[in-house]
Amino acid sequence: MPKKFIFILPNVILVLALVFFLIFRFIVITIFRPAPFYYDEEAVREREACDYNVKISLNMARAGLAPRRVRVYADGIYDLFHQGHARQLMQAKNILPNVYLIVGVCSDALTHSKKGRTVMSEDERYEALRHCRYVDEVVPDAPWILDDAHLEKHKIDFVAHDDIPYTTGSYTDVYAHIKERGMFVTTERTEGISTSDVVSRIVKDYDLYVRRNLARGYSAKELNVSFLNEKKYRLQNTFDDLKKRGKEMIGEIEGKKSDLFSKWEEKSREFIDAFLMLFGREGRLSQYLTEKKESVMSAISPPSSPLPSYSSDDCNSPPLKSSRLHHGHHNAASNADNDYSDDDEDDDDDDTSEAYEDTIASK
Repeated sequence: MPKKFIFILPNVILVLALVFFLIFRFIVITIFRPAPFYYDEEAVREREACDYNVKISLNMARAGLAPRRVRVYADGIYDLFHQGHARQLMQAKNILPNVYLIVGVCSDALTHSKKGRTVMSEDERYEALRHCRYVDEVVPDAPWILDDAHLEKHKIDFVAHDDIPYTTGSYTDVYAHIKERGMFVTTERTEGISTSDVVSRIVKDYDLYVRRNLARGYSAKELNVSFLNEKKYRLQNTFDDLKKRGKEMIGEIEGKKSDLFSKWEEKSREFIDAFLMLFGREGRLSQYLTEKKESVMSAISPPSSPLPSYSSDDCNSPPLKSSRLHHGHHNAASNADNDYSDDDEDDDDDDTSEAYEDTIASK
């Protein structure tokens, strides 16, 4: 192996080891642990390693030419932390290459004096931000207006916020001086979601949520509900439970009814097939009755003799059998025919004798 490769190989191994260490450190700190507060050891070490004397312009940061990590600051109240907040922090984290995202959260006292009462306490809001994966560092009790002292203390290069002027009790945008110094980067608001929208939904369905929490074991005192309203809500919950059980019973009955109808349909088909096999036109009963009818008819009416013919064999055959009534009519008819035949024979005899006499006389 050439000496040049032997000299380069340890350096390559060292660089790879450093890269793997940085990746492991990033995964452990960013993914498997919550973001530190600005006074924690990790945040202090990161801040001390930043040379704030090296200024980074916006163009330099966008081109990826920054000699160190770009420290971007985003601040807010973050009450009822929702997807709009998460999307804003995601944009701030990815708005420039190699960003170290610092998030400042205002305290309860400052928020109540400037904007109004919050639902979540300051500690709850701090913890919500610490467990957002885009956040690298959290600054509690952040100021309402960012002054130079705050910017230098946390070595902030840029401030991320939406471009809408943010005024509270005055017509001056609290980020006006940041924009003038070229340290402002714009994020986009998420339409259709905000803390005010979430609160409005709760207020709109106030009775529903009170009834739900009463059903889950909260007391009227904890919910700040009067005695009469508590009884009213519990009665409504009882009616809803009865209605739900009634619907479930109706559903079960409908299910059993459909099963019963399907079984009845199958059985009815089997019954109709059996009925047709037994009582149909070609069924067993019809065949049986037909056979019995033929047997009875053959027993009641014996077969008749064959009709007379003019053959010699038929002349020697015995006369046909007939009923008595038919036989009587036949005898009467035979006697009448015999009477007429006798008269004809007498006339024939007279004519024969007269012809014979005429013949003798002519001779």
